[in-house]
Amino acid sequence: MIKELTIKISKKVFNKFFLKYLECKTRYLVLYGGAGSGKSYFIVERYLYRILKEKRLNLLAVRKTGKSNRDSTFALFKQVISKWKLNEHFKINESDLRIKCLLNGNEIVFAGLDDVEKLKSITFSKGELTDVWIEEASEILESDFKQLDVRLRGKGTNKQITISFNPIDVNHWLKKRFFDKKYDNVTICHSTYKNNDFLDEPYKNLLESYKDTDPYYYDVYCLGKWGVLGKTVFDARKIQARLDNLKKPLKIGYFEYIYDDTKPKGQKISNIKWINDKNGYIKIYQVPNVPAQTKYCIGGDTAGDGSDYFTGHILDARTGNQVAVLKHQLDADLYTRQMYCLGKYYSNRDSYGLHEALIAIESNFDSFPIRELQRLGYKNQYVREKIDEYTGKTEKKFGFKTTSLTRPTILSGLIQIVREHTETINDEDTLLELLTIIRNEKGRIEAPEGGHDDQMMGLAIAHEARGQVTFSAENISIPLHNDFGDMFKDNNTYDYGEEITII
Repeated sequence: MIKELTIKISKKVFNKFFLKYLECKTRYLVLYGGAGSGKSYFIVERYLYRILKEKRLNLLAVRKTGKSNRDSTFALFKQVISKWKLNEHFKINESDLRIKCLLNGNEIVFAGLDDVEKLKSITFSKGELTDVWIEEASEILESDFKQLDVRLRGKGTNKQITISFNPIDVNHWLKKRFFDKKYDNVTICHSTYKNNDFLDEPYKNLLESYKDTDPYYYDVYCLGKWGVLGKTVFDARKIQARLDNLKKPLKIGYFEYIYDDTKPKGQKISNIKWINDKNGYIKIYQVPNVPAQTKYCIGGDTAGDGSDYFTGHILDARTGNQVAVLKHQLDADLYTRQMYCLGKYYSNRDSYGLHEALIAIESNFDSFPIRELQRLGYKNQYVREKIDEYTGKTEKKFGFKTTSLTRPTILSGLIQIVREHTETINDEDTLLELLTIIRNEKGRIEAPEGGHDDQMMGLAIAHEARGQVTFSAENISIPLHNDFGDMFKDNNTYDYGEEITII
């Protein structure tokens, strides 16, 4: 009769920070963060614990290349097996990169994603594949991940993919897939060297030294904050510092309104009501201020194509403080109505009357929002000047036009704001996008491949629009006569290229 073997493993061998993830059963377990956190070591300990405990567990450990696996994950498993004095219970095959538990037949196979055919042919002596560990997942393509995800199928046993990496690129598919949206089948663990109880003091001091010598490296590689590959345009240190001190939005949601196309201009939208919705596309960081001297402006960037976003940034026109943000892939008409509601919501009144927030929407790709705001009776839009090439006369038109001259100007202004007044930016998504913006080989400021610049442009336009906001104390009056040359065709018509009516 074979005597049943009992193996006891003390909890003290585990870093206590990770103990709560020991029995995690979600489809995806994502461990990310800085160097020296001990996440890879814990993953190895966790799998050895489970291989010994569970009746059936077959693990495929992958990295970008097979060679990198031999020197890292395979070596780490051998190290922990030896440290736990379990060598007699495991068969280690150095040539095939396989480890088999002799107590129950559970196996670990190590492979690289550089040999897809070999990966497809991997089998286990007992049972099917139940687990995949992707080490340094930031090195692999999303298509590789999808192949692994599809392969991990079948009934009868719990299936899990464990992912570990350092978040060096905020544009990486890993962030878009696992962090930008919340899923019930994903568990995420962030760790740094500060969470590692077993880290020796010399290495800890080395990591700490980067705080003074290379703050950006310290933030990304030591504290495990999302970074960006290449030279960033905006001050990365200031952005990372601001990200550490953000407050949550006061409200998240959207505006509900009654729209009646049969009513005359100026009365089409009524009964504006804010709807709280955690999945909403408007974030409010500061509600409208009561003092009459507070006025607001809104900068908007329209979607250039189907993958871009409509955005809107609402600023306190005097301080430049970002009080609300809109971001969504809405249809143009719905976007315009939400901007209309934001403009009305952030209106203010003094002895001179009601002041709607100034709305400045980019007119390059789609002039519909500008024309629609006018049709809805919105009275306070940004006005740009343009010289007619034939007559030499100055034309005034609604909306902001992004050109080879205006784009560098407003972005230079935004670079200065990020450097000197980062505290005025309150939105996490905006800051993360700014962190990704780079200069291409021709020096043009742009989003990297697969990224977006919609938030950047909307915020830059909003700050440019602040210059057109006037305050009552300044006693600025606007004459309604022909002192503007041909600005008015008559007392009711304002020429911006198409006929629109001033209320």
